[in-house]
Amino acid sequence: MNIGGQRGLAFAAVIGAIVAVTGCGQSITRATADVTPSSTEAIAHMAGATRGTGAACVFVKPDGAQKFGHVGWGFKVPGTGRWVYGAVENPSAKLYTPPGGDIGAWHAEGSYDRMLSDMSTDSQYPGTSEHPYSRYRCTKSSTHDVHNARAMIRTVEARGFLVGVDPRTGKLTSRDCLDATYDVLKAYRTRHLTPAPELSVPNVWVDELWGWSDRTLTPR
Repeated sequence: MNIGGQRGLAFAAVIGAIVAVTGCGQSITRATADVTPSSTEAIAHMAGATRGTGAACVFVKPDGAQKFGHVGWGFKVPGTGRWVYGAVENPSAKLYTPPGGDIGAWHAEGSYDRMLSDMSTDSQYPGTSEHPYSRYRCTKSSTHDVHNARAMIRTVEARGFLVGVDPRTGKLTSRDCLDATYDVLKAYRTRHLTPAPELSVPNVWVDELWGWSDRTLTPR
C-alpha cells in the first residue's frame, strides 16, 4: 500500500500514538535483559550528593507494555538528603482519561534508599508487573528548582491522560507517563535532560539520556 503526502504523515503519527500509549501501561512480562552499569557514567555517592547540589533520576520498566517502556521520575531536595519521586501509571491503559480522572498518578518523598525500595516494588502504587521498575538512570544537576517541580507534579496529576487526538483541540498529542516524567524534571531544571517530543517512545528516550548513570534496579 502506497501512503504519501499528508496521508502518509498522518498515518505515521497515528502509529506513533499507538506505540506511545503502550509505553505507559502495566505489563506482566519480566525483564530478562541485564543492564550493565557504565563505569564512565556511573554517579558515585548519589545518596549523599554534595550539599546544595541537585540530582535527578528516571526509573524504567523496559518490559512495560510490549517492551516499549514505562517511566517514572525522582529528584533530590538539595541540602536535605531527601528525594521526591513518582509516576503516572495509567492502570486502565485507556488512550484518554479526562482531567481529574484516575490516571494512577502518585508521588512520595523519602531518602534515596527509600526511593529505590519503593520504585523497585511498586509499593506506592502496586501494579501487575512481575518485576516493576528494573532500570534507573541518574544525573547530578548544578541547577534545580524544587518549588517549580512540586508545582508541576500537581499539574501532571490533574491534567488527565492522553495519547492520540485531544477531544478539546483536535490536535494529535500526548499527556502520558513520559510527558509527566519529562515535565517534572524539566521544571526541576535538570541539566542534560534530553528533550521528549510529544508521542515519543519511553525506551528510546531513556537510551538518549547521554551522560546519565545506567543501573539495574532489583526489589529491595
